[in-house]
Amino acid sequence: MEYEPKIPGYTTADKNSFGWPTARERWPIIVTGIIDDVFRSVSKCDDDPDKRDEGKKIVEEIAKLKYEIQHDRQITPIADDGYPDVVIYNSELEKLGKKTWLDTPWLYTECYLFRRINTYFSQSTHWKNYDVFARQKTNTFRSSRPAVLELAARYKDLITKMRENKGKPIDEEAEKELFMEMCEICLWGNATDLSLLTSLSYEDIQKLQGSEARKASEKNILVNDLPAAYEQLLKAKKEGKKERRIDIVLDNAGFELYVDLILAGYLLSAGLATTVVLHPKSIPWFVSDVLPSDFAALLGAVASPRTFFETPSDEELNQDATPAPLSGAEADELSFLFQEWVTFHSEGQLVLRPNRFWTHPGSFWRLPGTDKELYEDLKTSELVIFKGDLNYRKLMADVKWDPTTPFTDAIGPMGPGSGVNVLALRTCKADVVVGLKPGEDEKLRATEGGGGDSGARKWAWSGKWAVVSYSPGA
Repeated sequence: MEYEPKIPGYTTADKNSFGWPTARERWPIIVTGIIDDVFRSVSKCDDDPDKRDEGKKIVEEIAKLKYEIQHDRQITPIADDGYPDVVIYNSELEKLGKKTWLDTPWLYTECYLFRRINTYFSQSTHWKNYDVFARQKTNTFRSSRPAVLELAARYKDLITKMRENKGKPIDEEAEKELFMEMCEICLWGNATDLSLLTSLSYEDIQKLQGSEARKASEKNILVNDLPAAYEQLLKAKKEGKKERRIDIVLDNAGFELYVDLILAGYLLSAGLATTVVLHPKSIPWFVSDVLPSDFAALLGAVASPRTFFETPSDEELNQDATPAPLSGAEADELSFLFQEWVTFHSEGQLVLRPNRFWTHPGSFWRLPGTDKELYEDLKTSELVIFKGDLNYRKLMADVKWDPTTPFTDAIGPMGPGSGVNVLALRTCKADVVVGLKPGEDEKLRATEGGGGDSGARKWAWSGKWAVVSYSPGA
């Protein structure tokens, strides 16, 4: 509302928006998964009847919520669980008026959905810190094993050789190429696509042979401002600034967090940053978003990779299947990663900094006006990297921008003059997109499954296309 652009936003009532199938199909599936997860945990509480009974009540409340969504009931205020953001959610709901689930602003209501679910747990005695998505995150990361091992091997080789060559003349073009490569792997991290890792070797980067493989995957990056972001970091390094911080506003846990940590380790090892601050969420959010506990779980998996990857999952036990054992080299490569990350973390170079602002209902247009402490903190960063689709939508305020609108305009108060250098790494999984060349949206709509004359920008729903957009804060 206040601070937001005066442009219509996407709603769950718009048949041409991805909000339409999200509300009618995706939300009920997500809520059903939550019910199943809690029920599984409740069934293991026979030795604690109080926890079991409380868990059953939580399941009942979530089932009622699912009914509300499917029957398009009026959205009701969130119960007060003691956190100040409840007032923000409920005051905004009051301003929206009597909205129902299937005719409401998409961004607000999806945030509301996860915040409301969290109240059932935060108000409980035995389930306060329960993450309804933890089991799913773990299984997804375990299924990413081939990509995890491949990237660990390439990263160890890369960092080892970088250190061996320390003090030797630097090929600046090769260093820039490496930065581009690492960021693009981070961009596509939620795809766990091994084809994206083909050129990550020190020798190939130094010979600039990696550029060909990178450019092959780059064809689906519609906007790529990585060179401008690199120049910002290089400038700070050449000026000899003692403190050079990079922030990453995280998206998904599992393999994507793993790739984010790979990027963080590279930035620190390459001297492009002296500190990397990671911003996770404070509550279970949009299914797979990173919580502080996910960071700890990932470190635990990498610290004891044989236990994590060789222990059969429930599904494997049911199928009487046994995971293949890790080789000695694979275990060593993961141990190398663990030591790198733990060292950076213990020395204060890799910092975890949650903030409940990231789970507020509104857009990031509000940040300078509503959370001045966080805003002033981000201004001290050389670069703030926003990962993923939801963070991009929030930067844009999730409104119907013309797709040729400059990124610097569409992020409003977070754009030039804000003092915050913003880099968005986003694979497109929702309607809003900016920074495209004239005619590009029409061309993409004309592709198979792109939306055609339907009025829907369906090409932007699949995650096949990406944008990497930069805005200088000065």
